[in-house]
Amino acid sequence: MQVDIPYGKEKIKVNIPKPCTILSPNKVKSGNENKIIKEALKNPIGMKPFEKFAEKSKQLLVIVNDATRPTPTSKILEYLFPVLSTHPDIKFIVATGVHRAPTEEEYRFIFGKTYDDFKEQIYAHDARKDEDMEYLGISKNGTEMYINKMVPDIGNVLVIGSVEPHYFAGYTGGRKSFLPGVASYKTIEMNHKLALSDDACSLALDGNPVNEDMIDAMNVLKDINVFSIQTILTGDHKLYAVTAGDLIKSFDAAIKYAHQVFCVSLKQKGNIVVTAAPYPMDIDLYQSQKALDNGKLALEDDGIIILVSKCRDGVGEDAFIKLLSKADSPKKILEILGKEYKLGYHKAAKMAQIGIRAEMWAVTDLDDETIKKSQLKPYSNIQSAIDDAIKLIKEKGKQPKTIVMPSGSLTVPLVKGGEK
Repeated sequence: MQVDIPYGKEKIKVNIPKPCTILSPNKVKSGNENKIIKEALKNPIGMKPFEKFAEKSKQLLVIVNDATRPTPTSKILEYLFPVLSTHPDIKFIVATGVHRAPTEEEYRFIFGKTYDDFKEQIYAHDARKDEDMEYLGISKNGTEMYINKMVPDIGNVLVIGSVEPHYFAGYTGGRKSFLPGVASYKTIEMNHKLALSDDACSLALDGNPVNEDMIDAMNVLKDINVFSIQTILTGDHKLYAVTAGDLIKSFDAAIKYAHQVFCVSLKQKGNIVVTAAPYPMDIDLYQSQKALDNGKLALEDDGIIILVSKCRDGVGEDAFIKLLSKADSPKKILEILGKEYKLGYHKAAKMAQIGIRAEMWAVTDLDDETIKKSQLKPYSNIQSAIDDAIKLIKEKGKQPKTIVMPSGSLTVPLVKGGEK
């Protein structure tokens, strides 16, 4: 059968013999986008409407996601433009976490038609600039909360986020706009070390140390006034739902919609899984790893998982590739992690856990040597990788069973019977 697999902004056609299962986000109906936004803002959870919030705010800070997420920020900003454009003192900050600042093209992707109006008031968070941070307190787990001082200085914050499953925080959105969004490198590193726990996984909130640390760290923001807008997209990036109001309550309300879209039932795992990081989540290998982590949920032991990602900006976080390069096997990576931790090591750990039970291959724009250092087998052609995987599975005396995840970064397979 012929299948379309995204690669950058293109779609590549490949031929895969049956049995082949296509695993994509569930198809849900998307209504009129302005009506969806209007309804959410008209009935915010636990708060008065945003117009009242903005009116009472002498200064206003708007926190938005960077371009590694498909958040429909521009649609929300365009809808709110009459209120935001007339505010006497408004600033915007891009919640980059540890990512780089956006390019001009990415700023326009984030802000859309409003960019030219607001560009003089837009700032990019830099987690490595200690002089930009203010210490607000410590979580129960010991995470020291250093946050961009624009947040406490301005005190009134509009957060625009998107909610989808996240491989170690449970879900994106809500509290993630602050931690890691506008937190210091040190704070993010302390929080993300908790991702090494087996309880830090997709869909998990209760008992997930990363999520619980984020929630606890949010207590230091108790004197900050926050109005939250959380969006949920369909599999083809159309607006499906919006929740608004209180940061925690709007996030909790958004989860049920995210589950309807991104949690996909699977009758049987495959011995070949092709998992793609679609644009814009294909920015680098560091971000594309999420597609691997979701793909592993559909993979049998001793199978082959093939990551497809353009990796437009290269590898990403240095510590991530340095740890992978230190070891000659996935087992060695986990041994090193027992002795030391740096930010980025958690992703290497998640990859090593896959590498112990299956082969990992990758189709990217990265050079072969870099991919090999990452404990992946390099390919430049998707069809060749699939053909070789089918041949190898047959040589093992098994019938190839292929599962293709065109939106691997956003698809969480749920195997029938409750096994994930």
